Amino acid sequence: MFLFALCLYLGKLVSSGVSLEFRYHNTVEVERYLRDVNNTFDFTHLHSIGKSVEGRDLWVLILGKNPAEHRMGIPEFKYVGNMHGNEVVGRVLLLQLIDHLTRGYLSDPLVTRLLNSTRVHILVSMNPDGFESSSRDCMYSQGRFNKNGIDLNRNFPDAFSKKESGMREMEVRAIMDWLKTESFVLSANLHGGAVVASYPYDNSNGGSELQSGSSVAPDNDVLIQLAKTYSYTHSQMHKGDHCYDSKDFKEGITNGYYWYPLPGGMQDYNYVWGQCLEITLELSCCKYPPESDLPGLWDANRAALLAYMQQVHLGVKGQVLDAEGNPLQNALVEVEGRQNLCPFRTDRHGEYYRLLLPGNYTFRVTFPGHQVLTETLTVPYGPDSFSALVHNFQLQRSAAATPGPSRPTQSCTPPQVWRPLGGHSPSLGPSGVTILLVLLVLRDTMLL
Repeated sequence: MFLFALCLYLGKLVSSGVSLEFRYHNTVEVERYLRDVNNTFDFTHLHSIGKSVEGRDLWVLILGKNPAEHRMGIPEFKYVGNMHGNEVVGRVLLLQLIDHLTRGYLSDPLVTRLLNSTRVHILVSMNPDGFESSSRDCMYSQGRFNKNGIDLNRNFPDAFSKKESGMREMEVRAIMDWLKTESFVLSANLHGGAVVASYPYDNSNGGSELQSGSSVAPDNDVLIQLAKTYSYTHSQMHKGDHCYDSKDFKEGITNGYYWYPLPGGMQDYNYVWGQCLEITLELSCCKYPPESDLPGLWDANRAALLAYMQQVHLGVKGQVLDAEGNPLQNALVEVEGRQNLCPFRTDRHGEYYRLLLPGNYTFRVTFPGHQVLTETLTVPYGPDSFSALVHNFQLQRSAAATPGPSRPTQSCTPPQVWRPLGGHSPSLGPSGVTILLVLLVLRDTMLL
């Protein structure tokens, strides 16, 4: 049956004119390919999470044993590519990854276990307008910004910034809305212009998070583990000196803020407000390398892309239940010693996921009208077995007054998303874009 499906799939690719040869596929070809995959394999589901300024769909392909809906205990994972339109390697690698996963399911043991234990979401291009306007230059290509001339990786709400305008681009709003529909656990966004794995925080306001030049998140140990997993599985990244024109990165990783401060970044937004640990993967010295380099880039990254996905099974997962066994939404699940800016809460299924390295951890679980529950768990290394430790917390009703949150929380609802009339963000206009490009041209060659 699998061989029949594979043959059918290959036949469709030939008939549609789309193939996954190593080249740059335009937006129309990418959509046609994703539709072909979705029509061929019943373990995939294709949907659009929104549109770009120019009206192109932001297509997400989901792969997994039950791709169309969340299943209890199955963590949600995502890859996002091409956030900057002229950083194109991630776009190519994610298409190759889709091909690898669809061909390997039921035949490759690693791929099969990954897709049976994880629901994988792949957004090949977050900025298709930028891609379509890009020129094929190694570092100085246009196309970084969206159609409105905005850097999407500076447009998210920022927990450390006091200058929040709330004006979000369409592509950014689509991501923010997407995070409300899925309880993502782990993510990475793929960029180019260096070879390094960067982890939160990207920004700081000089508070206690700022330590020795780095902006240190409460889950810093886990974030470093995630970055090193990618770096050391990659064929070159861990060496830290792959690009002749960039700084050396010890072990091929860096704290985002230590590299350079970045306000309004997507990975910090995911971590603070989405309860999703995300890192940024810089995957090529050239932002737009020649097509002849693409097979080697896939070979360098293939195993790392898979190994990183497997890290979604770190730590512990389960539900918070009341005395009758009913799931409790918005219960706080906090780990002693990890004071997240926004405490992790259970989702609409009463589920929680906490990525943690092996060790002993004390959990504090709170919900209004219930007694505070404190438990210590011994957490094993889950990725080898493709499952985090499963543990449910059951709370008892309290006879006392309904307690409030376990501690004060700061701005745990993202700033208001500004939605202009007609659903479009205001364009800067030609002169505004020109001024912006002049101001940022030097920085544009090196930043994320």
